[in-house]
Amino acid sequence: MFDSVLALITGLEGAGYFIDPVMTQVVFLAARLQKPILLEGPAGSGKTQLALSVAKAGNTHIERLQCYRGVTEAQAIGSFDSGLQRLYLEFSKEQHSDWQSIQANLTGRQFFRPGPLMRALECERPCVLLIDELDKVDDGFEAMLLEILSAWQLSIPEFGTVHAKSIPFVVLTSNEERRLGDPIRRRSLYVRVEHPTPQLEAEIISSRTPEAKPEFHREIAGIARSFRNYSLEKPPSVSEMIDFARALEVLGTDHVTEDLRDVLLPFLAKTEKDRRHLMLREGFKSLLNDGARYARELDAVRGPLS
Repeated sequence: MFDSVLALITGLEGAGYFIDPVMTQVVFLAARLQKPILLEGPAGSGKTQLALSVAKAGNTHIERLQCYRGVTEAQAIGSFDSGLQRLYLEFSKEQHSDWQSIQANLTGRQFFRPGPLMRALECERPCVLLIDELDKVDDGFEAMLLEILSAWQLSIPEFGTVHAKSIPFVVLTSNEERRLGDPIRRRSLYVRVEHPTPQLEAEIISSRTPEAKPEFHREIAGIARSFRNYSLEKPPSVSEMIDFARALEVLGTDHVTEDLRDVLLPFLAKTEKDRRHLMLREGFKSLLNDGARYARELDAVRGPLS
C-alpha cells in the first residue's frame, strides 16, 4: 500500500492526520508485513481516524465493522438473501429435476450478501478493514475473527472457504471496556494511543483551520489539555476540538473569552454533570486560564507555527 515511510507520512499529512515518527514506522511495518494493528486507548484519541486516514492516504476504500453488544457473525461475515432465494424458486420451478440441484443453486455465492469481513477479502486490491471498538463484543465473537486475521480466509459452512483475493490492512480498535484476549494480541502489532500532545494537537487544528493564526491553534490545543486534565466524565476528543475551533471561526473570533461560555459549552460538555461543573462561576474561567498557560508553554517550546 505504501512504498516507503515517507510516502506514508506524506499521505497521512495530506489526509490531515499527524502522528509521531515511531508510530508512523509501526503503521508502515504493519502494512508491509500484512499484520493487523491493534490500537488501544481512551475514546476520542484518534484511533478510528487513523484507519480512515490510512485508507485516504493509500487511495483505497475502507470496510468497517462497527462492533457493539449483540452484533452477530452473520452481520460481520454475511448471510443468504432469503428473499432472493424465494424469488429464484418461484421462477425456476421447471428448471430442476431434483431437490439436490435446487439446493446446490440456492447455496451459491450469487445468493450470499457479504458483510464487511467478506467484502474486505473479496477486494481485488487491498482495502483497509476497520474492526472498530472490539472491546464491546464477547470472547466468542472475538474468537471468530482469528481465522481471518491469521489465515486471511473465512470458512462458511454453506459453500466452503473464502480465500482472500488481496490482504487488507486491518485496524482493530479498543476503548478498553474489557480486556481483549491474548490470541488477538499475538496476531497484532500493539500500539497504545493517547490523546495527542499539545504540540501535535496544534498541528492537527492548524491543518483543519488553515486560515487561522498560529496563536489560535496553540490556544485551542492548550484548552484541550486543560479540559482533559479536569475531572470531566467525558473529556473532549480531537474531533470535538476541531469542531470547537471551527465554531469560533464561524463566530468570527480567534480568541476564547468567558462570555462565550454558554454558546461553546455544547461543543465540550457532553454530559449534564460536566455541564454543571463548567457552569460554576470560576469553572470555565479557570480552564481558560489553564489553557492560556499551556499555550504559552507550547509557544516557548516550539516557537511560532509556520
